[in-house]
Amino acid sequence: MEINKRQYYSSLAMLGCLFFVFGLVSWVNSILVPYFKVACNLQSEVQGYLAQFAFYIAYLVMTIPASALLDRTGYKKGALIGLWILAAGAFLFVPAALTKTYNLFLLALFTMGTALAILQTVANPFVTIIGPIESAAKRISIVGICNKFAGILAPLIFSAVVIAPQKAIMTAIQSGELSGTALDTALSDLLHGVIGPYVVLGTLLFIFGIVFYRSSIQDINPSRNEQAFSEGRRSVFSYPYLVLGVLALFCHLGTQALSVNTIIGFADASGFERTAIFPSLTLACTLLGYLIGVVLIPKYISQQNMLRVVTSMILVLAVLVPLLPARQAVWCLVLMGIPNSVVYAGIWPLAIHDLGKWTNLGSAIMVMALCGSAIFPLVYAALADASGSLQFAYWLLVPAALYMIYYAYAGYRINNWRKI
Repeated sequence: MEINKRQYYSSLAMLGCLFFVFGLVSWVNSILVPYFKVACNLQSEVQGYLAQFAFYIAYLVMTIPASALLDRTGYKKGALIGLWILAAGAFLFVPAALTKTYNLFLLALFTMGTALAILQTVANPFVTIIGPIESAAKRISIVGICNKFAGILAPLIFSAVVIAPQKAIMTAIQSGELSGTALDTALSDLLHGVIGPYVVLGTLLFIFGIVFYRSSIQDINPSRNEQAFSEGRRSVFSYPYLVLGVLALFCHLGTQALSVNTIIGFADASGFERTAIFPSLTLACTLLGYLIGVVLIPKYISQQNMLRVVTSMILVLAVLVPLLPARQAVWCLVLMGIPNSVVYAGIWPLAIHDLGKWTNLGSAIMVMALCGSAIFPLVYAALADASGSLQFAYWLLVPAALYMIYYAYAGYRINNWRKI
């Protein structure tokens, strides 16, 4: 796709705004889990992590329909629809809070996940296609900075606006001081705290949808690209490096979700105070990693070699988390944000290149890998419940890291299934 320099930067800026939205909506889940556990009076780790599951499983269920929608609408109109669905999900928090219905909260999160399935399918291939494939990782790092900056802000804003004013109520509920009518009243007050912020969020998302649609960003539909690369390939699954890349991305996003979304509970059990800050610290490390990627890739190191370095770092930290004393292990999870930042940027262009007419569907399948953020925390919670140890459950990180190393060194090179 040929665009001039001015349009290139304006398109990248608009995509940066989209990735900021992704981060703002997605990373607040790290603090929603412990919040819902108190506010909805949940009794197990698995129940709490159903909030994560409902949000991220939408990527698995809805991404292929999202791809079909984009084939019909084009990317700009698809982004408008996605942002309006995202706003609808935010507005669903109102009846969920008023009725104190956890299942309705789960429906709201699933709706927001569906919207992001559409928006991720729009944004990721756009970032890859608007410039040379050799610098795709750098562009992904740039928009990733926007995503993680929003991710740093989201838990802090939610904590300041929703949790801090009601800290006394949460403490009273957790301590078991309240019962009967007093407990019901306290839970109602606690849940009502999300209404204002999510109404504001839904309104802003609705407006941003209009702004994006009316912007000068050029519409894109890669499915119309009939490059010769796709000749002789019967389906998108004829590209091993894509299929293996989807699994690598699944493992990466699962490990990233564990390092961010479970750290509050683990830090709390390890004796830390002010644990709500830990997701932001982890994402701050991720932001640092993105900045390193922007500087180094591809001028000083290729995206392939960088992927090998960071996946090896993740394996080392993954082994240390369950082995070290709990308080040191928490900091290993925080530091995992640095190498985790570059993995996404490294895998995506290696898995999506030269798909020709399959680019749109291939991108949609890649986005489906975000369901790793749903499945890994739920498996982690099940392991924690079964073993009675939050720290033991982090052994889940190790096989995921090993597979990412395999893809970084060998998997991305496989162009034919017969060569495996």
